[in-house]
Amino acid sequence: MRLVFAGTPEVAVPALDALIASDRHEVVAVVTRPDAPAGRGRRLVASPVAERAEEAGIEVLKPVKPRDEDFLARLREIAPDCCPVVAYGALLPKAALDIPAHGWVNLHFSLLPAWRGAAPVQHAVLAGDEITGATTFQIEQGLDSGPVYGVLTEEIRPTDTSGDLLTRLAFAGSGLLAATMDGIEDGTLKAVPQPEEGITLAPKIEVEDARIDWTAPALRVDRLVRGCAPAPGAWTVFRGERLKVMAAHLAPGYDGPALASGELAATKKTVHAGTGSHPVELLWVQPQGKKPMRAADWARGVRITTGERLEG
Repeated sequence: MRLVFAGTPEVAVPALDALIASDRHEVVAVVTRPDAPAGRGRRLVASPVAERAEEAGIEVLKPVKPRDEDFLARLREIAPDCCPVVAYGALLPKAALDIPAHGWVNLHFSLLPAWRGAAPVQHAVLAGDEITGATTFQIEQGLDSGPVYGVLTEEIRPTDTSGDLLTRLAFAGSGLLAATMDGIEDGTLKAVPQPEEGITLAPKIEVEDARIDWTAPALRVDRLVRGCAPAPGAWTVFRGERLKVMAAHLAPGYDGPALASGELAATKKTVHAGTGSHPVELLWVQPQGKKPMRAADWARGVRITTGERLEG
């Protein structure tokens, strides 16, 4: 099939690579979000998908909005058979959905109908799910509600961050998307409607959602830190300034002094914070305006005093 791939971030690149490598299909163009400011200089930078497509000599389309008539006209000229999608980042209008003969097929990083929305991996970690996966489905006007072509499952490990899990799913899912294209092309794969039971939503995690509540049990604090890593990053307040908690772990064997919620206890090598149950050990933190550092190094620098607390 002639494919137009739609995607934007780094997590979409493995799927693009898998389709470029396919001997059954041709990626004739890529659709991605416009260049965006990045870094301290706020210089305009192309998306990872755009960079990979340009390296491969593939035409890149960067519509400000997918309903732009110039974009739709060019897509009609290209006349793709199917448009595979991974984390494109914009809603597709019906005018675009109707162009390819086999529609637009999305690789979504959950076991639909669970965790429909922008942040399925983060919500799976936050909820303490033990299993997640990836799904390929036909895009329709509803939110991740289209009929399903294929699924794969992936265990969520006790120490997984959202970044760890998303990386594994991106590579495993690239094979699923390529196999889905094969099945659509040879007619052996038919989409099946999603069940009406078990629908959960996964909206974008906002910065305020990532604030740590130290009165919550340690398990919930641990999930929040892992679920918000690497972005937007779990955070708290220390001495009136924001402090990101980039890595922590449960410390059921803690044998130091009893700690109130948010109260800190530091030794030369460890930093613990009290929660609603048992303390957690802070591993990596990022003070406001500074680079990430080991929590023990941070604690030595700020000279934590007895009874000082993190504000939830």
